[in-house]
Amino acid sequence: MTATLLSEKTLLEIAEHEGLVLESYLDSVGVWTWGFGVTDKSGHKVGRYRKNRSTIERAVEVFEWLLRDKYLPEVLRAFKGRTLTEAQLAAALSFHWNTGAIGRADWVKSFLKGQREQAWIEFLYWSKPREIITRRKAERDLFFDGRWSGDGVVLMYEEVRPNGTIRWSSARQIDIRDEVRAALARNGGRA
Repeated sequence: MTATLLSEKTLLEIAEHEGLVLESYLDSVGVWTWGFGVTDKSGHKVGRYRKNRSTIERAVEVFEWLLRDKYLPEVLRAFKGRTLTEAQLAAALSFHWNTGAIGRADWVKSFLKGQREQAWIEFLYWSKPREIITRRKAERDLFFDGRWSGDGVVLMYEEVRPNGTIRWSSARQIDIRDEVRAALARNGGRA
């Protein structure tokens, strides 16, 4: 049976790839973003956090809600009821959270046809912008080899400049396991 529960491990894995910013900022391609990589495309309006910091709890709550209600159903549809391990589900969710492309990714189609080696290669077709390559390799390693990288510690960027860019030197590591557990407990982790 396909894992249909969002696990703590899954949320922590994706969060570690994203990092956390509690105020709206412009991402690497100029899109207003907030929290763990949330944009308006998700259905959650991030403009409300422009020069208006949220709490860590709020960022985790929205992250969990969007993964559960929007992204997880799309991932499950893309895999057409196939059995996925927790690691495969987490990797596919991370990929979809970052690209929004689970329904059109060649690697998914190849995997469904049983073409594992081809899918492994195609996973890295989604490596633009260049700074995403490390993440994509980690997702691929998680999906195909079950190698987790998230441990509950994420980089939080404390400062957004007036022009909307992040001051990279403002980063510090924080442990979000308690906030993730609380968000999952509120929703029973159910999809």
